[in-house]
Amino acid sequence: MTKTPPVTQNPDIRFLGRLLGDVIRAYGGDKLYRRTEYIRSSSVDRARGVAGADVVDPGLDALSLDDTINFVRGFMLFSMLANLAEDRQGVAAEPGADVASALKLLKRHGIGTDQVMALLDKALIVPVLTAHPTEVRRKSMIDHKNRIAELMRMKDARLTESEAGDNIDEAIYRQIALLWQTRPLRRERLFVADEVENALTYFSEIFLPVLPALYARWERELGHRPPSFLRAGSWIGGDRDGNPYVKADSLRLALSRACESTIVHYLDALHALGAELSISTEIAEVPEAVLELAEKSGDIAASRKDEPYRRAISGIYARLSATHEKLCGKLPPRPSALSAQAYDSPAELRGDLVVVAAGLRSKGDGALATGGALGRLIRAVETFGFHLATLDLRQNSDVHERVVAELMKIAGVEADYGALDEFARIALLRKELSTNRPLGSRFAEYSEETSSELEIINAAAEAHRIYGPQSITAYNISKAESVSDLLEVNILLKEMGLWRAAGEGEAPHAAIMAVPLFETIADLENAPDIMAAYFGLPEIDALVTERGHQEVMIGYSDSNKDGGYLTSTWALHQASKALEPIFARAGTAMQLFHGRGGAVGRGGGSSFAAIRAQPPGTVQGRIRITEQGEVIAAKYGTRDGAMANLEAMTSATLLASLEPEALSEEDTARFSMAMDQLSATAFAAYRGLVYETEGFRTFFRQMTPISEIAGLKIGSRPSSRTKSDRIEDLRAIPWVFSWAQARVMLPGWFGVGHAIAAFDDKALLTDMAKSWPFFQAMLANMEMVLAKSDMALAARYAGLVEDQEGGQVIFARIRDGWQQTVDSLLLITGQSRLLEKNPALDSSIRLRLPYIEPLNLLQIELLKRHRSGEDDPRIREGIELSINAIATALRNSG
Repeated sequence: MTKTPPVTQNPDIRFLGRLLGDVIRAYGGDKLYRRTEYIRSSSVDRARGVAGADVVDPGLDALSLDDTINFVRGFMLFSMLANLAEDRQGVAAEPGADVASALKLLKRHGIGTDQVMALLDKALIVPVLTAHPTEVRRKSMIDHKNRIAELMRMKDARLTESEAGDNIDEAIYRQIALLWQTRPLRRERLFVADEVENALTYFSEIFLPVLPALYARWERELGHRPPSFLRAGSWIGGDRDGNPYVKADSLRLALSRACESTIVHYLDALHALGAELSISTEIAEVPEAVLELAEKSGDIAASRKDEPYRRAISGIYARLSATHEKLCGKLPPRPSALSAQAYDSPAELRGDLVVVAAGLRSKGDGALATGGALGRLIRAVETFGFHLATLDLRQNSDVHERVVAELMKIAGVEADYGALDEFARIALLRKELSTNRPLGSRFAEYSEETSSELEIINAAAEAHRIYGPQSITAYNISKAESVSDLLEVNILLKEMGLWRAAGEGEAPHAAIMAVPLFETIADLENAPDIMAAYFGLPEIDALVTERGHQEVMIGYSDSNKDGGYLTSTWALHQASKALEPIFARAGTAMQLFHGRGGAVGRGGGSSFAAIRAQPPGTVQGRIRITEQGEVIAAKYGTRDGAMANLEAMTSATLLASLEPEALSEEDTARFSMAMDQLSATAFAAYRGLVYETEGFRTFFRQMTPISEIAGLKIGSRPSSRTKSDRIEDLRAIPWVFSWAQARVMLPGWFGVGHAIAAFDDKALLTDMAKSWPFFQAMLANMEMVLAKSDMALAARYAGLVEDQEGGQVIFARIRDGWQQTVDSLLLITGQSRLLEKNPALDSSIRLRLPYIEPLNLLQIELLKRHRSGEDDPRIREGIELSINAIATALRNSG
């Protein structure tokens, strides 16, 4: 056994930690500071082996409820600042995760820029922000953290004063002092409108400036101007699955606010350009096209008579100002004094900007037209249009079935659609899709559910008319289990003119694509047959041929809850692989949409490694990935972080699409057979524990803070799909989140140890761990989860279970499974301890473990008091603060 190396603490953590200590002493008092420091140092000693691991810190017992709350806040803030410091130092960055490195690697494989550009011409990469409730921090906390990050960047540049003239170190101290005095918890549950505004902050402050800057960098590296293949996506305001609060008005609000934010950004950029482009006709020759644009502007100011570029910009500004008024229903913050006609489309705006750029390019060496503010604005208009982020619709297939059944019954088409078998349903739906006649009538009365769903589709049709077809392009179908589930969505689209039946010599047209979401293990196994049958319908074949691609969404969260980590990961891989030939035979490009969460149990982990580990032929330059909860702030909280993460996603997509296959056919076959066997064993072990063990459901709900998590005000969506307490009906997010709080992390590893231990050929598994990117990524994610888990602390949570005899039997199975998984992982990876081969991540996790342990111990005591009936509101506040603090320290816990 090798000796565990000491934790290496980066200088930023020491600096910020010292300032936090000063703030606690100044604002919390010397007594709180000394107690906090005593508990911290004692916990560090236990982590280093100086004190016994089973010794509970006596300092915790001495804390009053008020002191407990303040102590938890202090440790939470340290974790937040440590996260910031690590992100700055690049602990989370991966070598080679940038486009320049990807191009060099591809060049070594004989793949040149022409092939890369050919891929990018048809590529689409979209991070899709969702409102899944795993972000426990208030936005005010995140804003202060981001301001500290900005100040730290100034400190890096050896500046002593900020732009406002403040001393940098003093300004950082003030921000930490503000953090200390900012309420961490939300008092009210988030509404959909709040989620829309929160997401808009990332889109407008991060994505709008960052994407044009990335494209400029890639243009230099490629030597060619790439198309706008990287775009932004969102579910917020369009995802109704299990969220009764998302209505048509939510959709309209999300789209309107996005449009308003985008146009204001463009107006600000134009205002700055107008100040900059002071070119005079008395000095420079100006092309006729620019002069014409200037004359049409209506700007007759004598002071700008000889400055056609400024006058042209004035005209563009005036037209864009009118566009804001037309689309948003109000004047922009800085309206134009000129009278002008609104733009009909972003393409028309881009055309005027290109005229200006062409004029600047026509003289000299073209430096004034390449890159710069004008180049970034043109790129932004190409990328974001007037809609900013493409908004998806999502609903459960059961809802669609009920709505279609009601429409058909009232229209006199079919009295009992729900009673039809699949073949009869398909025949009836195809018949209805062959005509443009709607089923609905404005004179008929429908249920509240049907009326609401039809109004959503109507709002989507409005969005296409107002903001353009890129505003909404996909309709995701949760619980997609059949061809009829896809056809039902097309029926609903037809009601508002978004599906057009085939005409003479014309293929049918769907303005919004029906996208199946395959979530459970059985759904993933059935996905290839469902898509083959769907493509086999002549009208659908014509539809996807005209469109050129079809999207399929694969769900990581529910497949994990259904079958466990290993089986879920393998089923997703196999489903993707099996879909590729189905799409190839259909002659259309496959676009996979990966529904990943933050935690490994919900598909989390390195996006760069995950994309590169996709089966050959399944990426094809087209991929969409959900970004949820705490991951959004972690990846896109700052512009530097966003650029690094978007670079990683893009470079991984290039490599996964173009890099030669790493494995031979023989190895692929051997490894796949091994994974089949491992998956079957892991599946049986996981299902045996979670779904077949008597009392497990009660054990889970009493051991973990699941009921307390359900009370957190972190999202608009209920934590369970129904009022049932069955695990099957619990959403994957609270399932994973609860196990993380109790330091078990069960969804990220259980069953893997059983599978590896039962597999005879350990040498084969070692070979897989060395040479197969898929297996490497799976093990690496699991190893991170195991390193963050703690069975000694978990045993204390197990003490919360009322039936101690039965509870200890179940916990013993979990503890033994954990040890078996650790031992098996170390054996096949050739390590003597977890993360031995990943020292940066090892140091990062071990640095924060001493700060998490006291939080867990306090949480357990508070849970005991809360569940025994104590009603002091500070107990509830302390529990919720501890949940917040532990989640912050673990980073990807939900």
